[in-house]
Amino acid sequence: MIRHYKRALSDILNNRFLNAVTIITIAMSVLIVSAFYLFFFNAGEVMSAWKKGIRIMAYIKPGVEGDSLMEMENRIRGMYGVQEVRFISKIVAFEALKEQMKRQASLFRDLKENPLPDAFEIRVIPSSQSMQKIEEAALRIEALEGIEDAEYGEKWLGRFSNIFDLFRFVGYGLGSLFFMASVFIVANTIRLVLYSRREEIEIMRLVGATDGFIRAPFYFEGLILGGLGSFLGLSALFVAFLMVSSNMEQGLAGNLFDIRFLSFNVLALVMACGMSVGWLGSYLSLRQFLKD
Repeated sequence: MIRHYKRALSDILNNRFLNAVTIITIAMSVLIVSAFYLFFFNAGEVMSAWKKGIRIMAYIKPGVEGDSLMEMENRIRGMYGVQEVRFISKIVAFEALKEQMKRQASLFRDLKENPLPDAFEIRVIPSSQSMQKIEEAALRIEALEGIEDAEYGEKWLGRFSNIFDLFRFVGYGLGSLFFMASVFIVANTIRLVLYSRREEIEIMRLVGATDGFIRAPFYFEGLILGGLGSFLGLSALFVAFLMVSSNMEQGLAGNLFDIRFLSFNVLALVMACGMSVGWLGSYLSLRQFLKD
C-alpha cells in the first residue's frame, strides 16, 4: 500500500500542470455544487421558520363592533386548528405602522383619517401549519359574516417557493454536469499518465504483474486528486461563507435568521464524493487502457 501511495504521489509531482488543472476542476465542481446545497439547506431552514411563524390576518368590515365582534372572535376560536386569536384595533395598528416607518413620517401628515381596518391575528396549531391547511383555515375565516378579507402572504410564499424550486432544478443540473466533467477530466489525466508509462506497464505484465497490482497506484492517484480538489473547493466555500455571514450579521437579515455552514457529516460526504469522482475517472481510464 505504501509503495502504491508513493508511486501515485510521484506521478502527480511529475505531471504537476496536468494534475493541477484536474484538481482545480474538481475544486470548482465541489464549490459550485456545495454552494447550491448550502443555499438549499439555509433556504429550507428559513422557509420552515417562516411557515411556523405564519399568522392569518382577518380584516374586519367597517361598523362591526361590540357583541358582533365578540361573537366573531369566539367563532374563530372554535374553529379546528386555531391556537390563538388576538384582536388588533385599527388605532393600535396605525401607531405600530408609524413606529415602523419613522423615517417616512411625512407620509402620514396629510392623512385625515386612519386608513387601516380592525383585524384579528390568528395563530394555528403546529399540525395545521402546512400551506394547504393554512389556506383552508383562511377560507373558512374569510367566509364568516363581518370578515372582509383573510390573508397570510400566500402570494409571496408561493413566489419564493417557485424560485426555490427553480434553483433546486438548476442545482441538480449543474451538479450532474460538473460531475460528468470532473470524471472526464480525471479519466483523461490518468490516461495521459498511462500512455507515458505504457512501456513500463508492458514490462510489468511480462514479468507476471497482475492487473490489480498495475491499477492500484492509479486508483490512489485518482483518490488523491479527488480528495485535494474537494478540500480546496470546501475551503473556498468556507471562506465565502464567512464573508457572507459576517455581512449578514451587520445587516437586518442577521436579526431575522442565522445561516449555518455544512455539518461535519455533509463535509465528509462531499469529500467522499470527490474522491469517488477521482476513483471513477481512474477506473474508466484503466479499464479501456488495459483492454486495449
